[in-house]
Amino acid sequence: MKKNVMIIGAGGVAHVAAHKAAMNNDVLGDICIASRTQDKCDAIIESIHRKGHLKNTEAKLYSAQLDALDIPATIKLIKETGSEIVINLGSAFLNMSILEACIEADVAYIDTAIHEDPDKVCEQPPWYANYEWKRKDRCAEKGITAILGAGFDPGVVNAYCALAVKRYFDKIDTIDILDVNAGSHGRYFSTNFDPEINFREFVKVWTWIDRQWAEFPTHSVKREYEFPVVGKQPIYLNGHDELHSLSKNIDANSIRFWMGFGDHYINVFTVLRTLGFLSHLPVTLTTGQEVVPLKLVKALLPDPMTLAPNYTGNTCIGNFIKGWKDGEKREVLIYQVSDHKKCYEEVESQGISYTAGVPPVAAAMLVATGEWDAKTMVNVEELDPEPFIAILDRIGLPTEILEIEPDSQNSFNGTVKALELELLESTATVTVSAANPMIAVTPKK
Repeated sequence: MKKNVMIIGAGGVAHVAAHKAAMNNDVLGDICIASRTQDKCDAIIESIHRKGHLKNTEAKLYSAQLDALDIPATIKLIKETGSEIVINLGSAFLNMSILEACIEADVAYIDTAIHEDPDKVCEQPPWYANYEWKRKDRCAEKGITAILGAGFDPGVVNAYCALAVKRYFDKIDTIDILDVNAGSHGRYFSTNFDPEINFREFVKVWTWIDRQWAEFPTHSVKREYEFPVVGKQPIYLNGHDELHSLSKNIDANSIRFWMGFGDHYINVFTVLRTLGFLSHLPVTLTTGQEVVPLKLVKALLPDPMTLAPNYTGNTCIGNFIKGWKDGEKREVLIYQVSDHKKCYEEVESQGISYTAGVPPVAAAMLVATGEWDAKTMVNVEELDPEPFIAILDRIGLPTEILEIEPDSQNSFNGTVKALELELLESTATVTVSAANPMIAVTPKK
């Protein structure tokens, strides 16, 4: 059954999603791309037509102007367009407004990241409990399907966890989500997605260790790992969206997220942060004008969409999972590799946007066919992973699965004890409060 789709947003991820939705509009029907800046939507539509990606040429592909913070206006546009699935690919600051509009309009909702309050950063975990999950009962009461975090991470990596539970393990000890971009865009410095969101998520490192939340200093725990295709890469313990639902929905002792950073990125990040340029709070100039330093930095950095034409190299994102199957130790790496150049040749995008933009379309297709039409609010790991991964294999994000010899040189060394000892012996102290079951890790003086 076809279901008309509205894509809200016109950045790099929305660009990819619109292409993929158009390529599969025999399932998804009419497509409306809506954003505050309608010209950006029209540019995406022009790209789709130029690449010949509109599969069913009789279906509609059109744009609309929308301020998604305006809930009544969003409801009105949903109803006027006959949209039955809304894919929210705008800023994370818009999530609650768009979700509320979807609940009121009785349509399915899909997003790719956790909501953020502009005035708060890295709130107390679990982050979903602060905003989205508060509306779960309303979704269930009205039979509204709301799929949270359906990008790659969060999203595909959540499905990899569910696949591990379903097919590969009887009991899981640790899940380490590893995300590296071994590509080069040729610029002095740039983030691969919205700089404001990018920098905000690195203010604190919340991670899930021994079934409790732990806080670590940013970029304080480093590993090197030999990845498929991209080779040995430095990765750092980091906080990330998916941990905040996986810790609730997946039975594992520890779940961590690791992201690749080069020395140059860390140096620039450290200077900007030390000087106060990554603050989300306004400062007053001598002229009396108020400026938010982080928004200024965002304005000065390249638009991530402009990186695509010259991007080379590959991304590699996956889950290293340790546990037991049939009484024996087992280690599995479930991963995906994308090529920046091939992504650009296909949809005029770089690989980071590609890996984030394809999955929500696969999710929308499963909602349209009924396989993922949950009639309530869910995170991706609560759904059957196999049809999702099967569609991704077919539309551009094939999954690979690698068996690892337990405790071999190809194993990932990210054990809880190793993390704690490393920090105790070097730059930080680890404390546990009985009143507050979280590990607090603070730098030594």
